[in-house]
Amino acid sequence: MKAISAAIVTTPAGPTALSLLKSVFGYPAFRGPQAEIIGHVSSGGDCLVLMPTGGGKSLCYQIPALLRPGVGIVVSPLIALMQDQVSALREAGVNASFLNSTQGAQEAAATERALIRGEIDILYVAPERLMTGRFLNLLTRLERRGDTQGDEEGGESFANMDAAAEPGHGIALFAIDEAHCVSQWGHDFRPEYIQLSMLHERFPDVPRVALTATADAQTRAEIIERLGLTGARVFISSFDRPNIRYRIVEKADARRQLLSFLKTEHAGDAGIVYCLSRKKVEETAAWLVAEGIAALPYHAGMDTATRARHQERFLREDGIVMTATIAFGMGIDKPDVRFVAHLDLPKSIEGYYQETGRAGRDGAPADAWMAYGLADVVNHRRMIGESEANDQYKRTSSAKLDALLGLCESTGCRRVRLLEYFGEASEPCGNCDTCLEPPEVWDGTEAARKALSCVFRSGQRFGAVHLIDVLLGRETERVQKWDHQKLSTFGIGTDLDEKTWRAVFRQLVAQGLLEVDHDSFGSLKLTEASRAVLKGEATVHLRKVVEGKRAATKRAGQSGSSGVAASLAGDEKSRFERLREWRAATAKEHSVPAYVVFHDATLAELARACPLTLDALGRISGVGEKKRERYGEALLGLLREAG
Repeated sequence: MKAISAAIVTTPAGPTALSLLKSVFGYPAFRGPQAEIIGHVSSGGDCLVLMPTGGGKSLCYQIPALLRPGVGIVVSPLIALMQDQVSALREAGVNASFLNSTQGAQEAAATERALIRGEIDILYVAPERLMTGRFLNLLTRLERRGDTQGDEEGGESFANMDAAAEPGHGIALFAIDEAHCVSQWGHDFRPEYIQLSMLHERFPDVPRVALTATADAQTRAEIIERLGLTGARVFISSFDRPNIRYRIVEKADARRQLLSFLKTEHAGDAGIVYCLSRKKVEETAAWLVAEGIAALPYHAGMDTATRARHQERFLREDGIVMTATIAFGMGIDKPDVRFVAHLDLPKSIEGYYQETGRAGRDGAPADAWMAYGLADVVNHRRMIGESEANDQYKRTSSAKLDALLGLCESTGCRRVRLLEYFGEASEPCGNCDTCLEPPEVWDGTEAARKALSCVFRSGQRFGAVHLIDVLLGRETERVQKWDHQKLSTFGIGTDLDEKTWRAVFRQLVAQGLLEVDHDSFGSLKLTEASRAVLKGEATVHLRKVVEGKRAATKRAGQSGSSGVAASLAGDEKSRFERLREWRAATAKEHSVPAYVVFHDATLAELARACPLTLDALGRISGVGEKKRERYGEALLGLLREAG
């Protein structure tokens, strides 16, 4: 019996999944398919789990690891994720640890000895560490249950490390987190993940569970193939995150648009601002600081110590805005991120979904905001074209970008379009910009014909900026250089303003009537589909550009320090703030992020219910037995004082 089980409700045969959920993690019931997944893995089955961020993926391997004999090995790509997960498990009373590059030789060796002795129930390890000969030999020793051969590849022998190991101690399961990293079509491809297929070959009797928050059908197929999960059960939860409001705006001084969004709707909130380049990350962070916002930069070009310091501040302090490239975010467990903003277009819907999914993990209202323009499309097309990848990869990348453009230019519900991409049918959500303020649609056939004609008559060699100058009849230096003032399309577009023409060209690209030629510096070219429009055989409907109107209204009570506190009454809010102060001090004392002690949702429930006995405290969601034992008296004393 594992050490953890001594403090939990058990049956004669041992603990159950539900008893562990209640006593260790403090939750009254499983959500969605969690119970079925846990039952399948606990009985030795392999599976692939697709579950949105905040949906409870971790419990799907943590509870089976505690139920099954041996240690659960969790393959995780990020040090920060390992440390947060281990801290949270230890707070709940679970014997958890990790092995990664932050540890010195002595600390790592101590962890290995504890592993051999059966003193660790869940171990997090990076794929690079797991695939070393030394670590694989250590795992083999665990599975051989008492074999005393030393490490065949040198280093410290394991022969004397397991003298006190429990009989039957072995490997409970392998959990491969962020499994989309194995796919070349995934948005965070990691070459080292491909080698993980050998786990099944070397340890055929150990169940494996691969988990990810996002993967389309093509990515799912590759995960299954590369990890050798053929025949494994596939569990797909709903991809919907109903608490996230999706909003996409046309770029028009994107910095000022972002600043307005932050100051009017998210003053004092924690959030992430994604930029495409390292330079833009640095410049945006500095600019936000100058505007009075607590912002920090994060990208792969920074030194390791600075990146780690910035990430730690984001996790442990309230109200930090992290300005970052996509190098930041995977595996971030911070539950109270109130917004994710994109100043540049992501590469795919998978990337967009994964990044926006870092907002609102606590279930409280959150925003996904993005400013996008035609220049983003040109930039991405250029990067795809200049890539050293093969033609198939380039075609797939282009198709994924096209799908994202379709989401950006959709006149219907954003959420319907987003979920449709992942094969999930849905109804209009009422919580995105196009639902809250449906865009006006106009017959843009004549404008489209003018634009397409201008592209054709100028030789399909120019970008939107120059083409708009021609349509508006501007005799710029470049127009004169090419004698384009003599074209029949010169000046035929004065019925529309420049902003509208930008939207026309952007939507023509999104609808596949124009394509970006990356080999010709982002010039626009006609497609086969444009022929029918030019011949008058097809109509084109476009979104109308609305001046001076925000895409969606602000939620009442959303702005501020905590989304979950918005529904609390006066006395409840006062208790909530007292609880947050206590939590901050406790977290500092334990050297962990505040949410590792308790989530905001648990504090809000404590503030509402105001339990005055240990039994009543134990009925609060998120208060397990170990936390009740550790913090119970302090919480009850604080709640009595707060009234």
